[in-house]
Amino acid sequence: MTDFLKLVANENMKIYSRPRTWVMIGILALFNVLLPVLWNLTGAPLGTWTAFSLTESFTFMLNIIFTVVIAADLVAGEFTWGTIKLLLIRPWSRGKILLSKFLAMILFSLFGTVVVAGVGILASAILFSGSSEISYMPEVTGAESTIFMLLTDYIELFVIALIAFMISTVFRSGSLAIGISILLLFTSGLLGQLVDPNKYELAKYNLFLHIDLSGYIHSSVGPAGVGIGFSIAVIVGYCLIFALISWWSFAKRDVSA
Repeated sequence: MTDFLKLVANENMKIYSRPRTWVMIGILALFNVLLPVLWNLTGAPLGTWTAFSLTESFTFMLNIIFTVVIAADLVAGEFTWGTIKLLLIRPWSRGKILLSKFLAMILFSLFGTVVVAGVGILASAILFSGSSEISYMPEVTGAESTIFMLLTDYIELFVIALIAFMISTVFRSGSLAIGISILLLFTSGLLGQLVDPNKYELAKYNLFLHIDLSGYIHSSVGPAGVGIGFSIAVIVGYCLIFALISWWSFAKRDVSA
């Protein structure tokens, strides 16, 4: 167990030793300050949680993109730099190596989420403390709604990042993983509506129909009348498939070539 934790720590060291990582974190922090300042300058009657919700809707998208960049490089980068052979000659199984990279990706995504939430809420509280919430946006007000919003956004982040991780592992190409994952991120809504789930039963199992769970914050009924349990089951099922494909590709193929 101690050796595995060292392996995870080594993967994190690779991530945080690169200047680009801190540039991305810095950008996240900067925008979570600048946007509340912008809302304040407009004189809009926003409360703390509304200001943060408006900020988070943009900055969390950046968080997803930055996590995709990290996820895409974790495996493909080893092949690009030729360091994969150094990993394989060490006394760790390929499964443990891949799992350590996966956990490093999750830790980075959580770090980015903490930055978004911490800096955004703090900046919004300082600039909008004591302000009343605007009445025409009740769906984005209050601490409880904000927490659920962060949770649903993080689930979407996790799925997209896992797709990037899988593509990176299978095709050993970071640029391909980034390109496809970001494309899926911005077209997920369209992909979810390609086939009407009200007409075709199988369409209910379309991942992109369920990837955004924010609708359940205010309604117990989701796409095509399904519940949140069904949506979560679909997401979990796809995530297991993506994880298994990643493991099979890394563990069974000749990755030392």
